[in-house]
Amino acid sequence: MKLLHEGVGIKTDNAHPNQKFAPALSAMPPNASKTPQRPPTLPQQIDEIRPGQSIALLQELHILTREGRLNQDTRRKLKQVFHLVRFIEPLLDSVFASHAAAASGASTGPVLADHGAGKSYLGFLIYDLYFNVAHQGLKKDGWIYGIETRSELVEKSRLLAARLGFARMGFLNLSVQQATASDALPPVVDIVTALHACDTATDDAIAFGLARQATHMVLVPCCQAEVAGMLRKNSKGQRPLTRLLASGSAASQSLAELWRHPLHAREFGSHITNVLRCLQLEAHGYEVTVTELVGWEHSMKNELILASKPASTSNQAAAQQKAQMARQRLFAVLDELGMGEGLKHRFAAGLEV
Repeated sequence: MKLLHEGVGIKTDNAHPNQKFAPALSAMPPNASKTPQRPPTLPQQIDEIRPGQSIALLQELHILTREGRLNQDTRRKLKQVFHLVRFIEPLLDSVFASHAAAASGASTGPVLADHGAGKSYLGFLIYDLYFNVAHQGLKKDGWIYGIETRSELVEKSRLLAARLGFARMGFLNLSVQQATASDALPPVVDIVTALHACDTATDDAIAFGLARQATHMVLVPCCQAEVAGMLRKNSKGQRPLTRLLASGSAASQSLAELWRHPLHAREFGSHITNVLRCLQLEAHGYEVTVTELVGWEHSMKNELILASKPASTSNQAAAQQKAQMARQRLFAVLDELGMGEGLKHRFAAGLEV
């Protein structure tokens, strides 16, 4: 038998064809206790749903059907988002702690901005799981902003937050560049997230985080095409490949093989883009970790970049030296690949001597 959402009943294999669902008690064996038993709650039936989580939210986001079902596609999406939330929850805790330590009076909660929010799956689930479930009635400060260019999605998110009583969520119909200069956001944003931000949108989110003095950035890049295009196209009449081969060294000729074929150019371009992003963040003083978001069976866009600025350092000189070394490596990679002129404005802005 297959359990459904509380109150809907139990589907039975021997049900009449015209009676899809029988009442829950009618499916009990004859010798079973006649004492009515409360059907299992959804968190008991579906491992991905946590106790206390808003079922109404999951249904509004079409993660659950109205009957309480979770299909394979939405189960995969929910697993990805939940896994990312597990990375973000300790960052929220650390911001709360640092704000409390720095505040002379009442502390303020963290401000999180999610770029390319779409339907705001991530923002809604963070709000529900962190403020409403994990710290119900305790974490009364803090805001989550969803930044999205599609006005219809922004309006739907605003209406949904109002219906659910998610009072400390805001939704802005802005591009990332517009959000960087917008006074609709606080001057300081503690955490910046960008889940599957396509192509240069991840770089825009990084620029936003740097401008808003973000303590943490959580990035899952997607579809990086800019660097691959530069590797393939002519530059001053010569491809980067041709320039490397012309140098005559065996090392240069071997390196050029990394992107000689178009498919390899795309894959290498995606990889080197994320390498440059990590070096950029390290050059600005962030500690960077690169890991997998979920198993490859769930998504091929699976690289998770976590960047955090240390709260304090006992050896400021060593921290500055580490950032300077990252800056030097960043410029060296750009120059070695013949892309310094084209990409320094993106990855090295504010780092020039």
